[in-house]
Amino acid sequence: MTSHKELKKARMWKYFVNAATELIEKEGIQQVTIRKVADKAGFNSATLYNYFSEFSHLLFFASMRFMKPYTKEISIVLSQKSESHLRHYVKAWECFTRHSFQTPDIFHAIFMMDLGEEPDTLIAKYYEFFPTEIVDVPEELKPILLERSMHKRGRSFLEAAVQSGEISSEDADFLNDATTLIWQGMFSDVMNRRRLYTAEEATKVTLALIEKLIMKFES
Repeated sequence: MTSHKELKKARMWKYFVNAATELIEKEGIQQVTIRKVADKAGFNSATLYNYFSEFSHLLFFASMRFMKPYTKEISIVLSQKSESHLRHYVKAWECFTRHSFQTPDIFHAIFMMDLGEEPDTLIAKYYEFFPTEIVDVPEELKPILLERSMHKRGRSFLEAAVQSGEISSEDADFLNDATTLIWQGMFSDVMNRRRLYTAEEATKVTLALIEKLIMKFES
């Protein structure tokens, strides 16, 4: 049975997350501050830190509220059959890349921002508080989507290609590292305005590089 204390903690946690979500939607994530979130939730800043050890964690959880379009689409993509597991991998990257460049601040807060201690548990914790947002995801896909590490997520996608004999485990490790670095490099350039690409241009260039790399491993 859930105690009164636990219920209060969950309720307060959601107050702050929902307040931060509304501020992101209205002003953009760059404008969100501790004071603004606390004021909107109706509490002081000190109270906020009773529920979030770091402000980056609050931004992470609020940003997750905007991930449902990606989660819904990637679930469909991964449930569909493809001509090969490597083709499936490319389709997964197409979905992730397109969404990440459409909402870069959100994806940065979730996958790239320094979250301090124990960042790998945060996605699972989020879905504990908002379980309905992952209810339509097939059970076999949940372990992948609950993983924050880009490296671990990518390697999980490639495991089927290894098991089917399409590629070796060593090649899967190489492809995982290379494709992740391609995305991270482009994402960093776009976020820091070193490349003035539109979301569509960044997606196209990134996928072209990933596609060219994958083709070298297809027989």
